[in-house]
Amino acid sequence: MYLTSMKRRLFLLLFLLLPALASCEPEKKNMTPAEPAKIPEGAEVATLGAGCFWCIEAAYRQLDGVYSAISGYTGGTVDNPTYEQICGGDTGHAEVVQVVFDPKKISYEKILAWFWDLHDPTTLNRQGNDVGTQYRSAIYYHSDEQKKIAEASKSAAAEHFKDPIVTEITKAPKFYPAESYHQNYYFENKSKNPYCRFVIEPKLKKLKLDH
Repeated sequence: MYLTSMKRRLFLLLFLLLPALASCEPEKKNMTPAEPAKIPEGAEVATLGAGCFWCIEAAYRQLDGVYSAISGYTGGTVDNPTYEQICGGDTGHAEVVQVVFDPKKISYEKILAWFWDLHDPTTLNRQGNDVGTQYRSAIYYHSDEQKKIAEASKSAAAEHFKDPIVTEITKAPKFYPAESYHQNYYFENKSKNPYCRFVIEPKLKKLKLDH
């Protein structure tokens, strides 16, 4: 009887937590878009969609050779989209992170190796409780060379997944930086937002990154 009662309480707690474990909940904060990243001479840019941008930004900004990782939106039809519009799922945009990196310190191949480890590229338009086309797995290439490398990387990564990879590889369209409060979101909100503790932190721990 005691165990049954305890299970019921645990189930209720999990039920109440489920909304908090989905990232796309519009917040009324500073809605001003962040400034575009500065691109130093000799640097390269990678634009990647792998579910919630809070997750992948928290990882990429820690890598040696990465100048910056900016959360934003791309791939859709709406100019200057807002987070609230993105959460509606009808803008065509994906949540992405634009990574500016020094190719002398970290190669594009290595950037993509982290990409495959950071999410499940076999689930179409979904990562965990985050569901919608805005969470699609995507590599947006910035040159023919990046396209070639991305296609080769995808083929190599397929050997490590049971199910087919659904990641799209598309020429990079215009990138829109997300609102300022989304930048470095995990490290500024990990003690406040349950999503950070229950979704992002385990990923960073698994990858042996700061959390």
